[in-house]
Amino acid sequence: MKQIIKSAFIFSVILFVAITTLHADIGDAGGDVDLPIDGGLSLLVAAGVGYGAKKLKEKRNTAK
Repeated sequence: MKQIIKSAFIFSVILFVAITTLHADIGDAGGDVDLPIDGGLSLLVAAGVGYGAKKLKEKRNTAK
């Protein structure tokens, strides 16, 4: 039983190291800079859409 646990632990460590190594970003040799457009910008766009929808709804309600 100890041998199975030891083998599973070693396999897990090797798998973890392999996955993190494969996903490592080496970078671009050129001067091109990649900027992520995820995170804050998507929240700002969603907030803008929500604000616009709210204003449109208010405008339609006051027009009646």
